[in-house]
Amino acid sequence: MAVGNAAHPVTPETWWLTRFVLLRWLGLVYLVAFLCAAWQNRALIGSDGLTPVAPFLQAVAGAHHGFWALPSLFWWGCSDTALDAVAWTGVALSALLLLGLANSIQLAVLWALYMSIVHVGQDWYSFGWETQLLETGFLAIFLVPLWDVRPFPRVAPPVPVLWLFRWLGFRIMLGSGLIKLRGDECWRTLTCLDYHFETQPNPNPVSRSLHFLPHPILHFGVLVNHFVELVAPWCSWARRRWRHFGAVCMIGFQFFLIVSGNLAFLNWLTIVPFLALLDDSFWARILPRNLVAQAERAAAQAQPSQGQTRAAWALVVLVCVLSIQPVANLLSPDQAMNTSFDPFNLVNTYGAF
Repeated sequence: MAVGNAAHPVTPETWWLTRFVLLRWLGLVYLVAFLCAAWQNRALIGSDGLTPVAPFLQAVAGAHHGFWALPSLFWWGCSDTALDAVAWTGVALSALLLLGLANSIQLAVLWALYMSIVHVGQDWYSFGWETQLLETGFLAIFLVPLWDVRPFPRVAPPVPVLWLFRWLGFRIMLGSGLIKLRGDECWRTLTCLDYHFETQPNPNPVSRSLHFLPHPILHFGVLVNHFVELVAPWCSWARRRWRHFGAVCMIGFQFFLIVSGNLAFLNWLTIVPFLALLDDSFWARILPRNLVAQAERAAAQAQPSQGQTRAAWALVVLVCVLSIQPVANLLSPDQAMNTSFDPFNLVNTYGAF
């Protein structure tokens, strides 16, 4: 299969292939998330589940203000049929996204459906990757046209939205690095990997092999972790060569975590914002030539969209305002992990271990 190469590159500072890859990857994560919901929701939060939705919503309504305290479609009905309908609708829309069909309406529906599940999921949906998927999915709404579902529509990817994806990835990595240094001395003495692989939430057969590596190698691994989480994120704001270097480091790190453990879809999801660091000059060298040609044709036929441009800049303003508390948390010696500061989980704070 022929691939794009340096002889026929897409213009280095275009983002058509970047958007294509990023949305397909997000579609895969959404698909897994909704399939899990379809498989387990009745047993966990159904009418006969471990923590049923109906009494939970009644308690929230009595103590707060209903929808605006906990936004969810299930305020208008939380039967087992409704749980199934939301999950399987999400599966269908995610599959379309994975296949290459996406517009703002579809992505807004996906975001609203998953938010509805997370907000009534109680302890079962209280992990950091849930709010991270909501923030990632919300940004994606503004990356595509309102109606056009083609993989390469005539409207170019809005660069301000790609910068917001970088901002998300930057906060995820820096938050994870800082909370390690603040939270446990073993990250400062370089000894955490001496026992991490056997005590992580879901060790696998590879974890056992890594656990028995010589201690100097494990200590070096902690240094690598610090570099990837505390230094590489700053490459997000650098020129193309360093930006690509940072992306490769951070994406490669996530694949290592996938191989060495099992944190559900967290690591697969965390890769999404790092894809926004790689412009078309990178993807043109590794993607099939016919896909690169489609991106070139779309770029040649691109038409400006004032509506999408205004929406993108409005999103930038919103994220800047909502970032005040997450940044304050990031700088605080009492840094909180995986916390939301608005009811829609639009801009959150992150951290791992």
